[in-house]
Amino acid sequence: MKIRIAKAAFVNGLQQVLNVVGIRSSLPILGNVLLNAKDNVLELTTTNLDMGIRCSVKADVQMEGRIALPARKLASIIKALPEADVELDCSQNQAKIISGRSKFRLMGMNDTEFPALPTFSQDKGFSLEQQTLGNMLRHVSFAQSEDENRYLLHGVFFAFRKENDKMQLHLVATDGRRLSLIQKDIEAPVALEGSEFILPAKTVIELERLLQQMAPIKIYFNDKQVAFELALENAALESGLQNSIYLVSKKVEGRFPNYQQVIPQTTVHRVKLERSLLLECIQRVSLVSSQDNNTVKLKFGDNVLELSASSAELGEAQEAMAIDYNEDLVTIAFNPRFLSDPLRSLQEDEIFFEFKDELSPGVIKTFEKFLCVVMPLRLS
Repeated sequence: MKIRIAKAAFVNGLQQVLNVVGIRSSLPILGNVLLNAKDNVLELTTTNLDMGIRCSVKADVQMEGRIALPARKLASIIKALPEADVELDCSQNQAKIISGRSKFRLMGMNDTEFPALPTFSQDKGFSLEQQTLGNMLRHVSFAQSEDENRYLLHGVFFAFRKENDKMQLHLVATDGRRLSLIQKDIEAPVALEGSEFILPAKTVIELERLLQQMAPIKIYFNDKQVAFELALENAALESGLQNSIYLVSKKVEGRFPNYQQVIPQTTVHRVKLERSLLLECIQRVSLVSSQDNNTVKLKFGDNVLELSASSAELGEAQEAMAIDYNEDLVTIAFNPRFLSDPLRSLQEDEIFFEFKDELSPGVIKTFEKFLCVVMPLRLS
């Protein structure tokens, strides 16, 4: 294998795949990046067996070939090279790296030991804009459980439902104390109706990082795995930094809880609120909350929403904002983070807050088929 490649393209490609390199694995090959040079493209692949990623970058391929090299060490070397093209000459499981007056010889491993990424049938696949999927993930991913032992909740649930003759994609996440749901009409094969899977939290984080383009993304899945094929905008293609990214992940095994049962079917009160102002008020009053009393109270009164928080060691804080509300006086307590997270993820100027009484969940809604259910805390 012999190639010549722009340093910027090489660095960019390595940065895309480093997060998936296996760490402290019993298989030494998983600490490597597989380089595959062909058709004037250099493919870089890493995997930790739970997740794998492949990135393609433009290169002048003088001789095709494959080699597995230590991923992080290779990235450190390429990043430290002078700003000039990089020559890579690989044979007998070692690579000669030359750039300007810098020369390295890096030992590698046999490429045949490297696990191959799976391929998928086109039958269970669909496309949508990267920005659309990125926005949907941002609206729900904050509600994933942080406890890896609760593996069914440690991820985002994808469900395909047909409503009003339109295919909808539902994304759901919950940690048992809050639940976030967003729905979107999509163009997808009818065969996907009823399909569902749980995407692991680590894959969600990696996918959110990658979804930076306006170009489409193709999604494929089978009984065990799901793959995301990201196309790039013309500007990125012309720069030669990368051609495409392919991310594949295991699905979480098991059945996601019935999230529809958590969503209140009836609420008594519905209040329109200014999202950014509400977020600022919650953030300010929560400054005096403590680990022992991490609570913010929302008191809905005569056209006023009063927010307050207190703790014995820090003191107390109060805020008020004008609202259109002239119904029963209701005071509800929440964990301030559970209110702030959905408000921070949204971009709408106004949201709707629905509730029944001080012991029932609060529901944040928008016109964009988004809702977040937040369980209340008992008032002392």
